[in-house]
Amino acid sequence: MELRHMRYFVAVAEERNFTRAAERLCIAQPPLSRQIQQLEETLGVQLFERNSRPLKLTNSGRFFYSHAVQLLAQTAELESMTRRVGNIERSLSLGFVGSTLYGMLPKIIRRFRDENTTVELSLHEMTTMDQISALKDGRIDIGFGRIRHEDANIRGVVLREERMIVALPVGHPLSVGKPVLALRDLINETLIIFPNAPRPSYADQVLSAFQERTLKPARIYEVRELQIALGLVAAGEGISVVPSSVHGLKRDDVVYRELDDPTLVSPIIMSMRMLDESTDIHEMLELIYRLYEEERIPYIFGELLCYPS
Repeated sequence: MELRHMRYFVAVAEERNFTRAAERLCIAQPPLSRQIQQLEETLGVQLFERNSRPLKLTNSGRFFYSHAVQLLAQTAELESMTRRVGNIERSLSLGFVGSTLYGMLPKIIRRFRDENTTVELSLHEMTTMDQISALKDGRIDIGFGRIRHEDANIRGVVLREERMIVALPVGHPLSVGKPVLALRDLINETLIIFPNAPRPSYADQVLSAFQERTLKPARIYEVRELQIALGLVAAGEGISVVPSSVHGLKRDDVVYRELDDPTLVSPIIMSMRMLDESTDIHEMLELIYRLYEEERIPYIFGELLCYPS
């Protein structure tokens, strides 16, 4: 059995049609059918129910599919890591969600470049879920996102939990005389959430916070990104629950108020390939912890919450 047999099988299993699978693989259908037949003969089992339309996997086929997908992902990771080890010049590619730019990420990038002048650093804005795919494809080496994920090929390290705060238009009644708010105070407002796609995203973290407390905002307005949400807040179209690092984004037309519940947080997660033990990855992680200590920012180390003195 060869890797190409598994690639062909996975394509047919996912397309559930030989013609579409052949188009996806850029090969003719007859050779594809022969390859699947050879695979079944090698394994001694039938992988597809041939009389079903669309194609259905047999029990053996479903078992083989789950393991074939994982093995192909590990193979792609191995190829990517081998290429990287073989590169003469060191390079490191980072993916990040836009909201992390308002926190420590710019300082982390500057410090890493200062301390690692021989490493070529490239940056790519992408959602957390896109980062997972990019890591497995070898397009990035590190991802900074906010969504917890489960993938056998990806290791996620929760760096810290960032408190959520409320963004209000200047002069809003909730911004006067009440320095700390509760989610219950917001339910009669239009809640502006971001991003509207793809999901899951930070928007789901905000909505879950209301749902877990059996609260429901009067109206929900979904927008593409944080800057649009703040612009609409400034225009008086509603309020928004944002990460506390946004407080550093000074605007004359928006005010921020803290929330009274310390469990209202959004994680900052650093993701990398499971097998990647490169020096650059370790140096990046150590640098982040050092900066948190310097800035006296609480962080999580090995699932232990640390409070720098």
